[in-house]
Amino acid sequence: MKLYFRQKIFSWLDSYDVYDESGDIYFKVKGKIAWGHKLAIYDASGAEVGVVKEQIVDIMPHFDFYMGRTKVGTLKKKLTLLRPKFSIDFGGRKWEIDGNWWEWDYLIKEGREKVAAIYKRVFRLTDNYAIEVRDPEDALGALMVVIAIDAEKCSEEKKADKKAAKKEK
Repeated sequence: MKLYFRQKIFSWLDSYDVYDESGDIYFKVKGKIAWGHKLAIYDASGAEVGVVKEQIVDIMPHFDFYMGRTKVGTLKKKLTLLRPKFSIDFGGRKWEIDGNWWEWDYLIKEGREKVAAIYKRVFRLTDNYAIEVRDPEDALGALMVVIAIDAEKCSEEKKADKKAAKKEK
């Protein structure tokens, strides 16, 4: 199964549409006002199916995943030198996420099994990703991972911009 994740150009908060291979909306993602990133995920009918919430008190980036009021997973960034790595306990399943050097493409694995592959589509006006999921049951989990990684990159870019602005003063 393939999904395509596209950020909307004009939105005050993070807002994304996720399309299936037919071009139909599969999920909608809407940012919420919160301390740190908080994004709600809705299915095509408009029912909330999940929430990704950044925990900003941790040293390393850390996101919690919810379905309803139930916490179903925690994504944590690992300390690495060149390639980003994340781990997640998702509903009792242990997923490892490995990124490439450019931090555009990621592979989600459970043990040796590939769960999903994420590809950033570069040279676009907004953030665009393609998500290949082996089992459609893992589509929501893979989407949550993409949302969290994209939010983490956004936070890191903002920190870098603030540091650069301080140096210019």
